[in-house]
Amino acid sequence: VQLQASGGGLVQAGGSLRLSCAASERSFSRSAMGWFRQAPGKEREFVAAIRWGGGYGYYADSVKGRFTISRDNAENTVYLQMSTLKPEDTAVYYCAAGQAITSTLRLTSSYAYWGRGTLVTVSS
Repeated sequence: VQLQASGGGLVQAGGSLRLSCAASERSFSRSAMGWFRQAPGKEREFVAAIRWGGGYGYYADSVKGRFTISRDNAENTVYLQMSTLKPEDTAVYYCAAGQAITSTLRLTSSYAYWGRGTLVTVSS
């Protein structure tokens, strides 16, 4: 599975962005999907995830209530709607696909496939 993330850019604090991640294969629909981010000098961290069947999203505490993950299996695409952005949200955002279960959705090791990342910069 190849993943292509897009939608990053420069936005002012309080603004919104929507990231997209397109998968190359139909098998995407049977994979859990996650978004992670990595800020300069920091480790990659979990942001949000959604199981293969869609529905309920799982979020890091730092983004809960501001970010929403969703997926469109017919289009092989997962989205991350980001609102009320803060300067601390600045990072390269990566999408990932894997056979994670609910208890492992937040772990980078649960995802076998990764996109190349898209940069989100939030100015104060």
